[in-house]
Amino acid sequence: MAGKKQFDVDVALDAAMVQFWRAGYADTSLDDLSRATGLNRSSIYSSWGDKDSLYLRCLDRYAARYGDRYDQALSSAAEDPLRAVREFFGITLQRIADPDVPDGCLVAQTAMAIPMLSPDIAARATKALGFQQARLRKALRAAKLADAEGFAVHLAAVNQSLAVMSRAGASPKQLRAIVDISLGALSRALQARN
Repeated sequence: MAGKKQFDVDVALDAAMVQFWRAGYADTSLDDLSRATGLNRSSIYSSWGDKDSLYLRCLDRYAARYGDRYDQALSSAAEDPLRAVREFFGITLQRIADPDVPDGCLVAQTAMAIPMLSPDIAARATKALGFQQARLRKALRAAKLADAEGFAVHLAAVNQSLAVMSRAGASPKQLRAIVDISLGALSRALQARN
């Protein structure tokens, strides 16, 4: 049938997302996207518009996929905040260890490239980082932590640094040590509530 897409949009978006994640926005060409998705340039343009529009879709897809997992991990923060934050970091460590996806984090990678990106992509990356801080802040406020704001900023920064460190070759043991130090600081702060 004329005009009907003859491909699985979700599969193609996932392939484009992984390509951007692996190589970055600047180093991903339309030819790379065509090879990754199996679509020709005209199909890419007609389905998503330009490269920026496709990248925004991929960034939103990535943020939603992992954001839902982070929300689930933090859902028990009022009852057991330390376990909730440990599970939050567990999502990141699992993603880093997953051989089916590239190292690092698409949001962190995008944030590091903000000076070279369009204002729309830069704003979307900043918004995704803000969501991460907001979900941590909400969880820590539910746990009645006095400095929920400060810890939310710190924990979000640690989470992003895990992605950067993994891409730079840090071992799982080193990444776990980073998490343990932050969890230790959070544990002390939670104990001080009483």
